[in-house]
Amino acid sequence: MKKIFSLMALAILAVNIAGCVPLLFVTAGGVAVYAASKDTIEGNTDKAYTSLWNSAITLCNARGSIKEQDNIRGYIEAEIVSSRVWIKIVKLTRTTNRIKISARKLHLPDVGLAQDLFVKILEGA
Repeated sequence: MKKIFSLMALAILAVNIAGCVPLLFVTAGGVAVYAASKDTIEGNTDKAYTSLWNSAITLCNARGSIKEQDNIRGYIEAEIVSSRVWIKIVKLTRTTNRIKISARKLHLPDVGLAQDLFVKILEGA
């Protein structure tokens, strides 16, 4: 088991060093989550749009400051822990929404913050 985990970690590291973006599929409470790029986490959920929006606004206000928000477009731009964060919520179907979170700190990817915000928004929704 340790060998398999080590080989998987080595493969992911090799892809990261090569500059490609690995697509990591994880199922977290019925949500398919994947890294869309080095600074972006994206996933689809069956949680209500309004619930996701309110959770995102509350979290951004609690952890930083919102620079721009547009409920109609589902767009939030915020500054959290000296990182720029972009959140996009898109209604895909009547019951499915996509949430996409990008984070950059000093022009470098901050995927850890994007992952943390993704999980917290879903928990709060």
